[in-house]
Amino acid sequence: MCGRYSIYEPMDHYLKELAPKQLVINGYDLWPVERYNVAPSTRVEIIRPVREGLSVDKIKWGWAPFWAKGKRPDPINARVETVITGKFFNRLWPNGRVLAPANGWFEWVKDEEDPKKKQPYFITLKEQIPMFFAGLAEVHEGLEPDDRDGFVIIIAASDQGMVDIHDRKPLVLAPEHAREWVDPGTSPKRARELALEHCRPATDFHWYKVAKDVGNVRNQGSHLVQPLSLASDADD
Repeated sequence: MCGRYSIYEPMDHYLKELAPKQLVINGYDLWPVERYNVAPSTRVEIIRPVREGLSVDKIKWGWAPFWAKGKRPDPINARVETVITGKFFNRLWPNGRVLAPANGWFEWVKDEEDPKKKQPYFITLKEQIPMFFAGLAEVHEGLEPDDRDGFVIIIAASDQGMVDIHDRKPLVLAPEHAREWVDPGTSPKRARELALEHCRPATDFHWYKVAKDVGNVRNQGSHLVQPLSLASDADD
């Protein structure tokens, strides 16, 4: 998975799909998020469990344990094969489970005729419903951001046709599995099963070429997620 994704609907749109009957304890904006080009190290909405229900918080995309800080950029992704047992993320597993709601993510594919050039694709669900990336986070309560806070998105191996786009994909959970993921009562054993066995298959997704404007982290706007032919028509 490359390091860009989109979340642009109002948060209520994602929460109704995830858990329409569950209490969300903190206030969140009712207008659209409109983050069409989420980049690493930026703060973006995640959903996490708290004692009273669910909480929506803006947290930095990227996390590292204290002993790894400064050695390299904080990782934004964690491979599902190692996140459960590896040393790097053992502070977050299994009690740091969160969801990153999204509409889709971007991947770049090398041009067969010119390997120096890459074509971006936008990947989204065929159903055109919100998707939920399984993640892990460290979050400290307080009015100001804490330097220790951050989250990572868990990534799984791609399957079938999606391998042509990238060999890894986010661990996307269906709403019923996403609810389990952020349920404090879900056991570590069940959380492991969700991570290893319930990533939505490639057949649930479709993908298409988009304009190369997404390559610049400063660019935002709905044109970034339009099929390339539509984006080109809009520029004419």
